[in-house]
Amino acid sequence: MERFSNGALTFQVTDTGEAGPGPAVILLHGFPQDGRCWDRVGAALTGEGYRVLAPDLRGYSPGARPTARSAYRNSALAGDVLALAGAAGADRFHLVGHDWGAALAWYVAGRYPERVTSLAALSVPHPQAFARAMVTSSQAARSWYMAACQLPFLPERALSRRGGQAFRATLVRTGLDPVSAGRYATRAQDPAGLRGPLNWYRAMPFSMREPAAPTPGPAMFIWGNRDPFVSRAAAELCGQYVTGPYRFVELDGASHWLPEQAPGPVAALLTEHFSTASTG
Repeated sequence: MERFSNGALTFQVTDTGEAGPGPAVILLHGFPQDGRCWDRVGAALTGEGYRVLAPDLRGYSPGARPTARSAYRNSALAGDVLALAGAAGADRFHLVGHDWGAALAWYVAGRYPERVTSLAALSVPHPQAFARAMVTSSQAARSWYMAACQLPFLPERALSRRGGQAFRATLVRTGLDPVSAGRYATRAQDPAGLRGPLNWYRAMPFSMREPAAPTPGPAMFIWGNRDPFVSRAAAELCGQYVTGPYRFVELDGASHWLPEQAPGPVAALLTEHFSTASTG
């Protein structure tokens, strides 16, 4: 499967269905990534016998770029994940997310626990832990850009400055490798191509009306202790919003960009997590 649909929207997806016909794993990317951020993690999981599905999410796939910011609220994004699972014939699946994909994964696992065999979130903790840390730690200072992204037009123009090179430099400075940073910054050359990705931020007022519920688990949260965007306080609060089996893994020296920076350790942790969830 190379594409799937949800209503009028069409999404691109990498699917290892033939190479890995086993249990389904859905990998959700964040900003400003795409499904290819999971290439090395996905290859390792496929080698372990899993069917890996890594979509380009709403706002990123050319056929799925609605303009209204309300179209990026939690329930709409969750519908895309369930549509992918339906197209793949997966009644249940392991769910993994990074950055915004992690926030979405927490929402899906809390709202549709009967569909999620296990959850693994990278870099971004449960949204309620994140919100609590905003008022009890340095998290608000680390997240200043979220408020800036609420503005119309200006974020697109700022990120596309100098053909996206300033954006690339920022990504590299925060720990992303230059090759991945250059690929993601290419999207920033055209301000119109950034509107959908930035609408994930602009939809926050709508998503706050649809909060993520506590997650029943089994769940695992992986955090790099050199992450400039997510505080230790937010990371350590995460477990309070998981009601079932939970594991917190701190990767020493790792930054925010775990799928690209630490694919080997991440894949090993995921394989162990899936196995435990399936036999527990």
